Amino acid sequence: MRNLMQQTRMELLPGIPAGPNLPMPASLTAAAYATPEASPIAEQAENTFETYYEVNFDAEYGALWARLRSDSPRNFTPEVVAALRQGQTRVESRLREELKAGRADRLRYQILASSVPGIFSLGGDLTLFRRLIRKRDRNGLLRYACACIDLVYTNAVNYKLPVTTISLVQGQALGGGFEAALAANVVIAERQSKLGLPEVMFNMFPGMGAYQLLTRRLSPAQAEDLILSGRTHSAEELYEMGLIDVLAETGDGEAAVMRYIKKRHRQFDANQGLRRAIQAAHPLNYGALIRVAEVWVEQAMALKGRDLELMDYLIRAQQRMQH
Repeated sequence: MRNLMQQTRMELLPGIPAGPNLPMPASLTAAAYATPEASPIAEQAENTFETYYEVNFDAEYGALWARLRSDSPRNFTPEVVAALRQGQTRVESRLREELKAGRADRLRYQILASSVPGIFSLGGDLTLFRRLIRKRDRNGLLRYACACIDLVYTNAVNYKLPVTTISLVQGQALGGGFEAALAANVVIAERQSKLGLPEVMFNMFPGMGAYQLLTRRLSPAQAEDLILSGRTHSAEELYEMGLIDVLAETGDGEAAVMRYIKKRHRQFDANQGLRRAIQAAHPLNYGALIRVAEVWVEQAMALKGRDLELMDYLIRAQQRMQH
């Protein structure tokens, strides 16, 4: 059986449909309908992941830290998405090998964080969106969206393996950055952090899993209100709503992650069992995520006039924050 990350829907040629009737492969991203001509969303070197992320491993607790490097793009460019995919591939392969070997010191926690001061992630690549919309490249936009869905889904279901995924937010997490944070099993945020879904500003909605991820913690009505408000929320607000699991003081985020891990480490197997039970009771549907992404693409291709002008405004804001 292929590993979880060996083949993803987003890597298929644009001519291959991504409709809801395609079967979900037995392994999370292994697609039997792949073709030899399939190409990735961006070129990958052997060390693509390390180009954008600093990786450290705490052997005592089996905690793998992946921090966005301070000189990396602040948003999810195709290159950053490809780097994250490569990182997930490595995590999965390592986990499978260590579980097979019965290693007691195996990887148990994956923590996604950022070394960029004040920024977790600014979200999707709006410059890319605008270019693909201008070119009327629906398939290109869908491939990007599905690439992001694959990353979100894999983290949300923790590889369907006994590992806990954690997001540490120490600044802004906007749009796709908020979705990426929510995809983790555990969300830890410092008090000064700001998180939001601004897509409604240019007549769009967040299409890479936001609604499904929000409704795992909120009612459908609450999730809809949050999306349509377009507001940026404080970490404290979201903690009170139940979207953030641990609210840390400014500068205390990494220590808060380790306190969380140490507190639950002895009951790791019990926590994993409960997580599997919760996921069985409330499964995240991959096919539904892809169908939402298709709706998102159709909505994007219909943008015009004032909506595109507002997107251009946000592009300029996103570009200013890259430096």
